[in-house]
Amino acid sequence: MDNIVLTQAQFRSLPLASAGIQFQDEVEGWGVALVGHHVNVWADSEAQTLTTTILGTEVEVRATPIEYRWSYGDGRTRTVAEPGGPRPEDADPYEFSTVTSVVYEETGNYDIGLETVYTGQFRYNGSPWLPVSGVAVVPSDPRGVSIWETVTRNVAEDCIENPDGWACRSPWLTTPPWEE
Repeated sequence: MDNIVLTQAQFRSLPLASAGIQFQDEVEGWGVALVGHHVNVWADSEAQTLTTTILGTEVEVRATPIEYRWSYGDGRTRTVAEPGGPRPEDADPYEFSTVTSVVYEETGNYDIGLETVYTGQFRYNGSPWLPVSGVAVVPSDPRGVSIWETVTRNVAEDCIENPDGWACRSPWLTTPPWEE
């Protein structure tokens, strides 16, 4: 039996699936939150098993996520060993933090990025699992998060009486017409 080795370069060249970036609260594909409140975001990832051929021998490869490198789009980063997850249903959405949540202090749209670090093992012809030297880092497609602030306004119109009144047609209206 040949002594097969899966090198770090071969491991890194495998088509490892990137982790999905998930938001607790999402509107039309964007994460949303208010200034000063938690944006709960997590990685949707799991171990992957693939096959490849080395020196004519079919090799089974297992890639396991061991680290998540977050970039929050405002210059801050965080590296954690777990993917995070949704907050419990009974948790206060404004106060409950997770290992991967973030609080923005400025309004705006931010791109959240993620790199998932995988360690590898391989086996062939009934061999035990053998370690791959090194790791593979797989980037995810960034996801946008929109951070808003709330502003209270008194209006003289009733949306039932005047459906064209300010903020009656769109909950996303941010500037009243008299301030444009």
